[in-house]
Amino acid sequence: MSDTPERVTPRTLKGFQDLLPEDLIHRKSLIAKIEAIFEKYGFVPLETPALEHLDVLMGTGGEETNKDLFRLESPEGEDISLRFDLTVPFSRLLAQYPDKMKVPVRRYAIGPVWRADKPGPGRFRQFTQFDIDAAGADNVAVDGEIISIMCEVMQAAGAPSFRVLINNRKLIDALLVGAGITELEKQKHVLRVVDKLAKVGIDCVREELADGRIDKSGDPIPGVHLAPEQIEKIIEFISTRGTSRANIVDNLEAILPDADNTKEAIAEMRELAEVLNALGVEEDHAWFSPSLTRGLDYYTGPVFETVIPKAPKFGSVMGGGRYNGLVGRFLDRDIPSTGMSVGLDRLMAALTKLKAVKPVKSTVQALIVGLGISSTEALHLAAELREAGINTEAYFSKKMKMKDQLAHADRLEIPIAIIVGEDELAKGEVAIKDLITGKKLKEDIKERDAYRAAGKNTQVTVARSEMVTTVREMLDNH
Repeated sequence: MSDTPERVTPRTLKGFQDLLPEDLIHRKSLIAKIEAIFEKYGFVPLETPALEHLDVLMGTGGEETNKDLFRLESPEGEDISLRFDLTVPFSRLLAQYPDKMKVPVRRYAIGPVWRADKPGPGRFRQFTQFDIDAAGADNVAVDGEIISIMCEVMQAAGAPSFRVLINNRKLIDALLVGAGITELEKQKHVLRVVDKLAKVGIDCVREELADGRIDKSGDPIPGVHLAPEQIEKIIEFISTRGTSRANIVDNLEAILPDADNTKEAIAEMRELAEVLNALGVEEDHAWFSPSLTRGLDYYTGPVFETVIPKAPKFGSVMGGGRYNGLVGRFLDRDIPSTGMSVGLDRLMAALTKLKAVKPVKSTVQALIVGLGISSTEALHLAAELREAGINTEAYFSKKMKMKDQLAHADRLEIPIAIIVGEDELAKGEVAIKDLITGKKLKEDIKERDAYRAAGKNTQVTVARSEMVTTVREMLDNH
């Protein structure tokens, strides 16, 4: 019998991902930018646990979300679940701590959430959400601010193009009631069908609103079984276009029934259009889209999501809306609230696909290349640079030849090498090599001597006392 333990195959669960330095460095930089935008608008940080009681989460996001919950059991035998978003825990918090969470309150939160749905491009079963929520203000001006923030986030992320699509659940409700679709389950079915418009096209939506269709794999897709005149009203609504946000509202008003709920929804959208204009949100960046429904059941007013037209396979990278009734699940009163969530993993995946972000392999700015000097001397140099605020690595490995150390710097794209041997140490000098500039100069050189000369032109020898200043100047030039 062998004492050798059985080897375990290293692997990652389906729908989960490992994030390596080249994934995380740029991501953390973007998170800092987003946090600055949130705080500029008056939002403060807040955290809740990854696990919640099952009854807290059940029923808040609709049947599909209920199915996708990662359900567990606590050591005490309680039914619990990993959270599927950050909004429901925030609502629970508002109800649980009324003295500490006095409205109006604005908070932001970042953390992993879990949904057991089908993985796809940029879609994972564990993913990071970055949320903002404003509670205690029943005013579309706050919804307008949320949309303005979404635009700023996309600009900070460097998205080559984007559009925040906006609709209002009150408009959709007015449409459904006006078309005689009053049964709750049938209404939800209609919304799920319309929500697939961008993926399947108008013809498939029409078929699903009727008796259903057969998808490409041969599976039957059940229909809503609406009457032809009901289908046409829905198709007319979701196909409405216009020359501006205000013009789209006018066109919607013309086709919706003249009823109180229609008037309320139209007035709200007109006000939202004015708010967006006041905030300086461009029409190209934020557009009214009658076909937008959003999948979660708890929305009660304006809804919005952000798409990148050049990366349609990734779907929406941000989404949100107003949810005035969600806190009412925990209290005997409602607290009007609105918010949005950045799907950080999907956003990063889309931007990477579009080459809008360049992977960053390391945060190291300078590498100590020691040639025959002691570890202590190398660390003295590293400590001096770190004290000056320069991220520094001292190279330690079995392979200590200069070519090995410079290859390490090249692989991680470290911009500066501090080269020190016994001779430099004795003279109180260091050689400083600008690796990034040297690499650029060598790109188009094929002749060997010229190649070597280009490398030498990017290296200087200076007194030890000038090391920090010289390294800073090289970094500033980059």
